[in-house]
Amino acid sequence: MGRGFPTLLALLLVTVAFQFSPCAAQQVKTSYTQFAFHLPLPDGVTGAESLAFDASNHGPYTGVSDGRVLRWGGGAVGWTTFAHHGNYRFNTEIMMNADATARLLKYDAQTKRVTVLRAGLPYANGVAVSHDGTHVVVAHTVPCQVFRYWIKGPKAGVYELFADLPGYPDNVRRDAKGGYWVALNQEKFRLNAAAAAPVKHLVGVRINGDGVEVEELTGAKGVTLSEVTEKDGKLWLGSVELDYVGLVA
Repeated sequence: MGRGFPTLLALLLVTVAFQFSPCAAQQVKTSYTQFAFHLPLPDGVTGAESLAFDASNHGPYTGVSDGRVLRWGGGAVGWTTFAHHGNYRFNTEIMMNADATARLLKYDAQTKRVTVLRAGLPYANGVAVSHDGTHVVVAHTVPCQVFRYWIKGPKAGVYELFADLPGYPDNVRRDAKGGYWVALNQEKFRLNAAAAAPVKHLVGVRINGDGVEVEELTGAKGVTLSEVTEKDGKLWLGSVELDYVGLVA
């Protein structure tokens, strides 16, 4: 063999070791919401805080600032009133007072009983059941974290950290790949006046089934999200501050 063979072999081994190293950083995809299609809400209301589809794939449904729950009926119908609750209100004081009285509850539709699974939670603000039904994930706004509560298996009853987030989450929803979409109402450094201006404005992230960030959503300056819902390959975007629902195809 030539004298250069050991050197070539060493280079190959280094390359292979790097490619399969668990420390190698995972590529995070960036998706842009600035060009989302807008579905204007009725005049005078804002705050499509949450979005949901029914079992017949109708919707989405969303709650807005005047207490109504609206249903989207397509371009020809637009938004119609589905329900109304007169006591709708915002709870920004929860963050200001560092409230930690939230609870994770389980409702049994057959027995109509409610069970407290976890109490004393700081600003719990979104729950999603995993694709396999073994656990639920809970978004915590003030700690900028997502936790996981195991409902089945050997770890049943354990409440553990699932992901640290680059901002303050508002709602969490399952994606189509076994992970979750988390809307970000604010980025962490936006509360620090001395921090340098960010190069990009994050409004949401996708984390996989292991709690690793795999995709980020960016938006126009000043835009915040409180909901990212994936349906049939499209992203539906809601915000407590905007007067429209965004749609990214």
